[in-house]
Amino acid sequence: MPEGPEIRRMVDDIAGAIAHRNARQVFFAFDRFKGYESALAGRRVTGVYARGKTVLVFFAARGDDGPWCVYSHNQLYGKWRITAADAEPNTRRQLRFAVFTGDRAARLYSASDIRLLRPDALNALPYLAHLGPDPLNDDVDADDLAGRLQDSRFSGRSLGGLLLDQAFVAGIGNYLRSEILFEARIAPKSRPKDLTSDARNTLAEAVIRLIQRAYQTQGITNPPERARQLKADGASFGERRHMVFGRSGRNCYDCGREIIKTTVASRRLYYCPRCQTAGPY
Repeated sequence: MPEGPEIRRMVDDIAGAIAHRNARQVFFAFDRFKGYESALAGRRVTGVYARGKTVLVFFAARGDDGPWCVYSHNQLYGKWRITAADAEPNTRRQLRFAVFTGDRAARLYSASDIRLLRPDALNALPYLAHLGPDPLNDDVDADDLAGRLQDSRFSGRSLGGLLLDQAFVAGIGNYLRSEILFEARIAPKSRPKDLTSDARNTLAEAVIRLIQRAYQTQGITNPPERARQLKADGASFGERRHMVFGRSGRNCYDCGREIIKTTVASRRLYYCPRCQTAGPY
């Protein structure tokens, strides 16, 4: 499943194709929305935004009919494709939702969680109501996250599981979890309440830094200087992408110790036992 940085980059592409343009045609695969295709056609797409791992497409009001929003969650199989309006992608996926402007089209395939609702009803949706702060899409800083680490809802939980909880911070998935903990030098089983104030601050800063870095570099979490050197040395994108994630059995870039793979919250996690010394394993 794409993580927050990938969703945000995808939303940037969707917005580039249809935002602030009139929707010449709107398509829904689901019968319950078919009657709205003509109601939305001709309206201006006022914006496309990410919230956590969802995509929100907003349509302007027209006459007495107020604005609308199409909410979608890709889940495991959803995929957006951006093309020229008259270019049909070559895919066996099922088209679920599409917006066509004069010359561009944004098509969503395979996703099953698609909803049409008024914008003021968004916060009542369980997924959105449950979301924590989103560093890529909200005004949130390291001080905010350090404060959340001391919140009784989160302070007693293992960080290996907590970082996947979208109610704590939105947009973190499996690769970011491993990379954030390594960047902060914190062991996976550590709990926020067991850390020093400095360690909590370091972790909060790592969350912001790694999410932003992954967004800016198309998923690369290695420091930019190292990533550039690895590329110059002939490393593939996958080989130069991460510090620890997916590198079990290989040497840590910083200390040379072998990277360990384990399972936390039913998902694979990678760490360096020498570098990540804060807290228990």
